[in-house]
Amino acid sequence: MRDDNCIFCKIAAGEIPSATLYEDDDFRVILDIEPASKGHALIIPKEHYANLYELDDELAAKAMVLAKKMITKLTDILECDGYNVLQNNGPAAGQTVFHFHMHLVPRYKNDNVKIGWKLGKLTDNVKEEILNKICEK
Repeated sequence: MRDDNCIFCKIAAGEIPSATLYEDDDFRVILDIEPASKGHALIIPKEHYANLYELDDELAAKAMVLAKKMITKLTDILECDGYNVLQNNGPAAGQTVFHFHMHLVPRYKNDNVKIGWKLGKLTDNVKEEILNKICEK
């Protein structure tokens, strides 16, 4: 499946030029044109899926294995100190392109890249509510 109005579908198909780091039958890995840090890459499936919810389990698993392969190789190439592997689903989670993709963000000491949230506290009430509801499903 493909969405002719989706920029990531066009990039994955090779219709829009990209700095491709890796490609197979299912995915293209490219350098992000608006990187958070040097070497920031995106894993993009060649088929259109709006988000993680739409991926089948096999393809989702393959995306994670590919992420591991890429960050292992790129850590040596970039000489970075760590990696963030990020994936957003829906506008509330920060998704802006509605084609599943994973961000591979190299981290360097003192790089000033900000990825985070204010830490909260898990209350007993919330914990019990969630545990009870998940057991019902």
